Amino acid sequence: MTSHGIFPPTRWLAEYRADWLRCDMIAGVTLAAYAIPVSLAYAALAGMPPQIGIYGYMLGGIGYALLGSSRQLAVGPTSAISLMIAASVGGLAAGDALRYAQIASVAALGVAALCLIAWVFRLSMLVRLISDTILVGFKAGAGLTIIMTQLPSLFGVAGGGRNFFDRLVVLVGQIGGVHWIVLAIGLVAILLLQGERLLPGRPVGLAVVILSIVVATALGLPALGIPVTGEIPKGLPSLAMPTFGLLEFDELFPLAAGIMLLAYVEGVAGARSFAARHGYPIDVRQEFLGLGAANLAVALGHGYPVAGGLSQSAVNDQAGAKTPLALIICSATLAICLLFLTGILTNLPKAVLAAIVCTAVYKLVDIAALMRMWRISRIDFYAAAIALVSVLMLGILQGILLATLASIFLLLARASQPNVAILGRLPGTGRYADSARYPDVEPLAGVLAFRPEASLLYINAETAMENVMAKVRASPDTKVVVCGLSSSPFIDLAGVKMLHDLHGELVSRGIAFQIVGARGQVRDVLQADGLAEKTDSANWTRRMDSVLDDLRKR
Repeated sequence: MTSHGIFPPTRWLAEYRADWLRCDMIAGVTLAAYAIPVSLAYAALAGMPPQIGIYGYMLGGIGYALLGSSRQLAVGPTSAISLMIAASVGGLAAGDALRYAQIASVAALGVAALCLIAWVFRLSMLVRLISDTILVGFKAGAGLTIIMTQLPSLFGVAGGGRNFFDRLVVLVGQIGGVHWIVLAIGLVAILLLQGERLLPGRPVGLAVVILSIVVATALGLPALGIPVTGEIPKGLPSLAMPTFGLLEFDELFPLAAGIMLLAYVEGVAGARSFAARHGYPIDVRQEFLGLGAANLAVALGHGYPVAGGLSQSAVNDQAGAKTPLALIICSATLAICLLFLTGILTNLPKAVLAAIVCTAVYKLVDIAALMRMWRISRIDFYAAAIALVSVLMLGILQGILLATLASIFLLLARASQPNVAILGRLPGTGRYADSARYPDVEPLAGVLAFRPEASLLYINAETAMENVMAKVRASPDTKVVVCGLSSSPFIDLAGVKMLHDLHGELVSRGIAFQIVGARGQVRDVLQADGLAEKTDSANWTRRMDSVLDDLRKR
């Protein structure tokens, strides 16, 4: 791999134009303005001190800018990963706040290590393990779960519960204790945050934060018992290696692997969309290094795992970012805020942070996409529903892992039931088609022609043979069976064995067997396993139409 591939800045810096600098500076400052309220909100969602969220944007952005291949993707805390940390680390920390923060940093280091391993072994196929269908269900479940975690802060009650349904029951039981001033603050904040629709790319969230701080300070809301952020420590994070030995491998690996899988899949999806829009290539393998560098930087700064988020990346893109230099400028802006402006955030009502989270994640619940799946492909809808329910009942980490397994099993189930087309002649033509799709095709006297419309593998070979033999038993006048393999690009040993068994069954009934339309790899396997001795290999490369025409003329 060239240095351009390992270290992408050598490419985009070589192409850098002077007029891009203004665009990157504006985008960096705009992204920082967006990141401040969102990072505070996500840190609260993760159960971490507010400044840790800012550390995630500041350090994660620097790490990704050095090794990531996307020019618009923005890296920082995300809602799903924040909730995953809150749900998983809480039980491991046993109520110890210091241990909680240390474990979160170890998790980020674990993500970085797994990213490096995935890069070395070229595991970018991971992006295919979670389908778009699964992501729709997962995002909907994550969005509902996150909103449910924020409703107690909006209502001014304690909340509680382990999963979505537990939290719902607890919240309903606490409705009588609603703090009406807190609820009013949250609802007004949600209403004002809708201004992002009218002013895309503008720091509406930051404006709402500033307004809420001014109002809370002027009216003395903290003295009335309104929960606020409190004092945020000034200064930049100290860099140190996370404390090792806090977790056993079987505790750390599932957490880090789940975060990495989710972060990589969503990050690559976002990076590809921006690359297609701006006309440059994305290296999906390089994205492992970008994500790993971001999480390593965050781990050294005592933060928790980060990822490329679609919402912050959209802000970065809409503000005009041309290169990852925008992330560096964003980090510098956040560093200035940490040094000089943290005192301003002391009286920020927590209900406003909850409103920011709810406003950011409600779009994850894509009802239109779910309805489209129900209308077009029920099996895809069921896969999405499994992901949604899994997240609601088990939490984000267990939900994404179960949803991935469910996706694989549904794929295998679909592959195990291939369509075996029984062919007939289209009237007045020399073409042959699937009789199930074209009911008016003419049956072939004494000939049964079938075409498996999938590779013949261990998972579906037996089903294919059962379908063919059922047709043979239903047609006692059959003299010849023709197997067309033009739609079977691959065959394994189980598929070859099925053809041997089918040949044996047919010969025992006095029926001839022919194979046609076999592709190169399929012919090689058939030849190696001795099928040339049982069928006429000269027919293997012939077209089905030609063979059937010859049989019909006889």
